[in-house]
Amino acid sequence: MHISEGVLSPPVLITGTLLTAGGLVVAVKSIKPNEIPKVALLTSAFFIASLVHVPIGLSNAHLVLNGLLGILLGKGAFAAIFIALVLQAVLFQFGGLTTLGVNTFNIAVPGIIFGVIAQHLISVEKKKLSFIVSWLTGFLSILGSGFLVALSLWMSGENLLLAAQLIFSAHIPVAIVEGFVTATAVSFLLKVKPEIFRR
Repeated sequence: MHISEGVLSPPVLITGTLLTAGGLVVAVKSIKPNEIPKVALLTSAFFIASLVHVPIGLSNAHLVLNGLLGILLGKGAFAAIFIALVLQAVLFQFGGLTTLGVNTFNIAVPGIIFGVIAQHLISVEKKKLSFIVSWLTGFLSILGSGFLVALSLWMSGENLLLAAQLIFSAHIPVAIVEGFVTATAVSFLLKVKPEIFRR
């Protein structure tokens, strides 16, 4: 899901950087001091989950956990994802520093949107509904990110249209797996630490 450097057009890179800068301001303001350990833990989970990836042309497919971060951190997920992507770019050359803004926006926004919606529906009393909602959150967050990655490529040149279509299609099976990972994690947390969902 990381877009490599040297692929996107300058307008797309600039737009992504500006949008991410705005997202980070909102994220940092939304994180309470007592939530910092939770943010750090989930940043690590995102970092590790997305290290195992399958290259697909100009991008790659991997577990992301952006839906889970959206559920547990809300807007704060923007900061967690940004930090993890910086470390991946610097330490492993995944994505890159010039594409950091676009990659952060593409991964964070769908997870936050669907995660915040899910926060209102997940509860200890409704475990089956919580599982379904969590699965949909993981599934739709990956599809949303796959769509934004494809859109970023397409907006950088029509010659990237085929790559954009391939990347989006490749994320459909990943989205299904991500849905189950998210739903399983939420179900487990509802049993052992339900207070983590209270915001």
